[in-house]
Amino acid sequence: MAIFEYKARDKFGKQAIGIIEADNAELAGSKLKQMNYVPISIKEKIREIGLDKFIMRFKRVRFSDLNMFTMQLVTLQKSGLPLLTSLSAIRDQSSSDILKATIESIIKDIEAGSHFSDALAKHPRVFNGLYVSMVKAGEVSGTLDEILSRLAILGEHEEETRAKIMTATRYPLMVVTALLVAFMILTTFIIPRFASLFSQFNVELPLPTRVLIGIHYAIINFWWLILTVIGAFVFGFSRFVKTEIGRFWWDGLKLKIPVFGPLFTKITMSRFARITGTLTKSGVPILQILDLVSRSIGNVVIARAINIIKVSVNEGKGMSEPMKMCGMFPPIVVQMVASGEATGKVDELLLYVSDYYDSQTDHTVKNLTTLIEPVLILALGCGVLFMALGIFLPMWNMMSLFK
Repeated sequence: MAIFEYKARDKFGKQAIGIIEADNAELAGSKLKQMNYVPISIKEKIREIGLDKFIMRFKRVRFSDLNMFTMQLVTLQKSGLPLLTSLSAIRDQSSSDILKATIESIIKDIEAGSHFSDALAKHPRVFNGLYVSMVKAGEVSGTLDEILSRLAILGEHEEETRAKIMTATRYPLMVVTALLVAFMILTTFIIPRFASLFSQFNVELPLPTRVLIGIHYAIINFWWLILTVIGAFVFGFSRFVKTEIGRFWWDGLKLKIPVFGPLFTKITMSRFARITGTLTKSGVPILQILDLVSRSIGNVVIARAINIIKVSVNEGKGMSEPMKMCGMFPPIVVQMVASGEATGKVDELLLYVSDYYDSQTDHTVKNLTTLIEPVLILALGCGVLFMALGIFLPMWNMMSLFK
């Protein structure tokens, strides 16, 4: 994408100056019109080439830094400071170079006459559509402080969710990694010494030992082929899951994996309910909410189900019936949405649903070790037994020769 500098007027006739990313000037003009601007001039900005700028293009703002930015902005805005003063203070205190540069750009856009939400929209790598839409809703309704508070809560909830996923997967990964490291050390350093010893005494090698020696031979002589195959598989798989079919298959599989599948479902339902409830409470139109949620839910299978709901709502129907028909939403979610539609309290009931799934997720994560520990112990025991038999069986055969 190219970067264009523009001059435009908003609906009040006020001049705005800023930059926007687009493939060409025509698309840049279309984007400005979507932002309710009337373009005056659009010209492509000459990119400066330098090592620092090259590196910055590939750097991203950490999720924790973005959450800190939002919480600091909430605190400063509630204390009565002007928006520009608040942003300047956060910029000066930020330890992230990329976030500092982003805030500086936002300040310049606001000083040039842009709205806060429009300034944020120019940095999609930092502020997603959900963030920008909520800020825009806060500007329109005059409740920016309240909206920022809800964004801070959403960010904190998302960070906690990511931490729960890390906690749930850390123990199995550690066990599997330890087993693989032990296996590599055994086949690379220990087995060769025993193999030469066994060959001197013409000891008949049992199957586990022959397998271990065969693995050692393959690693020593065909390591380049093994690395090539592994690299090709990782590359091919990563490309496959980026395709529409691959992503749909992978996201569907994640919801069906034993033990972890129900956990991912609870996390996804909590995210759906939290975002939808928060946006509804913030006054964002329901069709826009469903569009934003489908793009930020993090699972293509659930996103397609949300798009089905969006079609139904666009036809003037409710949410609960298509949610029930698509079969992707648990009964408690469908029932709470139906009750919310009947009472006009969809936002409150969805936030209750999110709290419910948060507690269920906490309970599942705490019990996850108990659930998978027997399987891991069995796998670890089988691996250790196989390696032990590979070493000790021929040693026993050697001892029988001396007798």
